Amino acid sequence: MASKYHASSNRTRRPISILIVIGLCCFFYLIMVWQKSGSGKGDKLALAVTEQTADCNIFPPSTLDFESHHNYVEMIESSEPKTKVYKSCDAKYTDYTPCQEQDRAMTFPRENMIYRERHCPPDDEKLRCLILAPKGYTTPFPWPKSRDYAYYANVPYKHLTVEKAVQNWVQFQGNVFKFPGGGTMFPKGADAYIDELASVIPIKSGMIRTALDTGCGVASWGAYLLKRNILAMSFAPKDNHEAQVQFALERGVPAVIGVFGSIHLPYPSRAFDMSHCSRCLIPWASNEGMYMMEVDRVLRPGGYWILSGPPLNWKIYHKVWNRTIADVKAEQKRIEDFAELLCWEKKYEKGDVAIWRKKINGKSCSRRKSTKICQTKDTDNVWYKKMDACITPYPDVQSSDVVAGGELKKFPARLFAVPPRVANEMVPGVTIESYQEDNKLWKKHVASYKRIVSLLGTTRYHNIMDMNAGLGGFAAALDSPKLWVMNVVPTIAENTLGVVYERGLIGIYHDWCEGFSTYPRTYDLLHANRLFTLYQDKCEFEDILLEMDRVLRPEGSVILRDGVEVLNKVRKIAAGLRWETKLVDHEDGPLVPEKIFIAVKQYHVEGDDDQNTQNDE
Repeated sequence: MASKYHASSNRTRRPISILIVIGLCCFFYLIMVWQKSGSGKGDKLALAVTEQTADCNIFPPSTLDFESHHNYVEMIESSEPKTKVYKSCDAKYTDYTPCQEQDRAMTFPRENMIYRERHCPPDDEKLRCLILAPKGYTTPFPWPKSRDYAYYANVPYKHLTVEKAVQNWVQFQGNVFKFPGGGTMFPKGADAYIDELASVIPIKSGMIRTALDTGCGVASWGAYLLKRNILAMSFAPKDNHEAQVQFALERGVPAVIGVFGSIHLPYPSRAFDMSHCSRCLIPWASNEGMYMMEVDRVLRPGGYWILSGPPLNWKIYHKVWNRTIADVKAEQKRIEDFAELLCWEKKYEKGDVAIWRKKINGKSCSRRKSTKICQTKDTDNVWYKKMDACITPYPDVQSSDVVAGGELKKFPARLFAVPPRVANEMVPGVTIESYQEDNKLWKKHVASYKRIVSLLGTTRYHNIMDMNAGLGGFAAALDSPKLWVMNVVPTIAENTLGVVYERGLIGIYHDWCEGFSTYPRTYDLLHANRLFTLYQDKCEFEDILLEMDRVLRPEGSVILRDGVEVLNKVRKIAAGLRWETKLVDHEDGPLVPEKIFIAVKQYHVEGDDDQNTQNDE
């Protein structure tokens, strides 16, 4: 009887259970569809920026809003102390560059420009306050107008307009600076100068994509290369020529504070197609040719080195330089000898300009065998490493017509072609398949970003930094003549910067526990993938975020991709920085633990909140 009773009961309940399960499935399906539809009112901030910058007025602070197909993620509250609100720094720090400050620099030796190298403050001397923009700060002109004009209020230094008045570096007109495109060694303008170089170097072919401008001045050479689809990494020291790099970045030209000193340049070997010195005053013939050897390290096989200025044309200018004929003649001879030692072939010399080409491999470089060859196995391991007067060996090749290290395709095909470092399995854990998957993934991510920040990819965001660049997928997916990306490879991450350069992109090594080698307010947008997870046991999040705030322009944007727990910590600190923030779901839905953090830095200038100003610590 018991068996019969239970069988009857099961028959009665089974249809009811099925109906309940079907009903619940339908209900949750509708909920998911509703959630994925999202809601948004458009990118009002970005639209306001575009409208206001058209007539170059200062735009008022706006409410942060994003058009998105994502869900907003609520901040998870915890029992930790309330948000720390950061005070404003004293006005004297408006152009503060933590690792290149003059007072600290003067305590170091002047030999080999050591005092102009990076010297960062210890943890107890770090400024933990907000660097405010100077009074009158205005959003820079949009590119390409910014190449030729900058607001005086943004970079209020007239020193170069006086010292370089006859050399057409920069002129002061009303409330703006004008950059005529001239330089010490190209009085007819950068365009005419580049045309002269193009008579020897295949600048228009797509084979020349990355360039290094040493001692760049206000970076007019790099500025005029941009329209020819060439990215120049420009650098100059922070010295008595006030604000050279600051002017360059204000104009929208890639640049960093840097110097040829005692340590290696923060770039990988075989990075640049072309290197340039226009009266850069670097003592190329000193230190046993050490600086020319460093150029050789970063110059790609088949790349070009351009020297314009002293000691060339010494027959005409030696009296102007207040030097003897014997002195300048001997200096040029030493440069010629070192170039031959490095396996560079002279291709051109006329007037003030000479051009050498590095041979494509070492098969015909007999003199190198009798010279000191660098013994390090990792020629890309250069962060804070001492430079030495030794020659970086070419990668091995089987025949004399093969390009050492691998031949690159012409740009733009180079951007997504498999880089030689990947094809040759030189990056641990990166295969051809994983590289191609990474490209697909970043195209998807960038498409998602553009739905959240609708003006990404326009002239609103011209100076962009990827703080943890990986293989350069973000920059490649975003590639546009309207912008450039500084691809930063952290020193504690996998060393992929060589791959970035082989794609025709530019970048630099950096440790985010320290200040970046740039002036405040020099980037429009900062992007980082898993950066805070990478650094969570290395240094304080607040120090990284304060540095981000320093380099970000007022009303500039931040896009972070990381785990939700990490981003909630970031969001709490960001509130104390006065950023407007949102946390949204991954493009694949709310069940993915990785989230996207979006923020906009508010517009604050000196005097806005004097009561919160923080003096010297």
